[in-house]
Amino acid sequence: MSKVVLITGGSSGIGEAIGTHLSAKGYTVYGTSRNPDRLTGQQPFPLLKLDVNNADNAVSVCKHIVDTEGRIDVLINNAGVGVTGPMEEVPEAEMRKVFDTNFFGPVNMMKAVLPYMRKEGSGLIINITSIAGYMGLPYRGVYSAVKGALSLASESMQMELAEMGVDVCDLAPGDFNTNIAQGRYHAPIDSDSDYAKSYARVMDVINSQMDSASDPSRVGEKVAAIIESGRRKRHYKVGGFMEVFSVRLKELLPDKVFNKLLRNHYKL
Repeated sequence: MSKVVLITGGSSGIGEAIGTHLSAKGYTVYGTSRNPDRLTGQQPFPLLKLDVNNADNAVSVCKHIVDTEGRIDVLINNAGVGVTGPMEEVPEAEMRKVFDTNFFGPVNMMKAVLPYMRKEGSGLIINITSIAGYMGLPYRGVYSAVKGALSLASESMQMELAEMGVDVCDLAPGDFNTNIAQGRYHAPIDSDSDYAKSYARVMDVINSQMDSASDPSRVGEKVAAIIESGRRKRHYKVGGFMEVFSVRLKELLPDKVFNKLLRNHYKL
């Protein structure tokens, strides 16, 4: 029997790439979107209407899939939003929106699916985090913080669920060629702000990286490898060599040296 996979945020970008790859490999895939009726149906898998911020909606979607397929074998928490701006000037309301979607949204989904997985005595949850969650990046502090929080929560849940047959891990992508930049919230910065010039330089670096980023199909391939692995790790990374290696560098180098490397990279 093919595994039943639920992917949040499956209408575009990394979520669509994951779903497309898994569908091609024979998995039974369900994606979600806040507004599936507006889409053209180019995905080779069905899209269910879901707002991950709505806990009742999360429960009803999981129930629908279990009623249809009998189970959910894999949950991939991919839905999320981006944000940039100086920590001092990102409005608190926008910070809370990011944590609602990128942290509490995945928590809602895990709470909704776990009763079924625990009953079956098996299941896998893959939380899509970010390499940005391993380090505080300039003008991406909110995003780094929320992805780091989800990674640590994944560690905790893995230990809590191990005896119940449910596995939890996280996959941290680097930059991939998706439409996330178009939907990213950018804090409005006045021209006379002390951050204006350095923020503009950092955004130029970020945008140039997106222009040369890899195809998100690589993330789909990595997810399939995780699902099919006999011995899973707690944390996975996928991206360019230097993106992945930067995590190791942060572990090895003194804080001041690593900080200087980041500042040089972002022209600060």
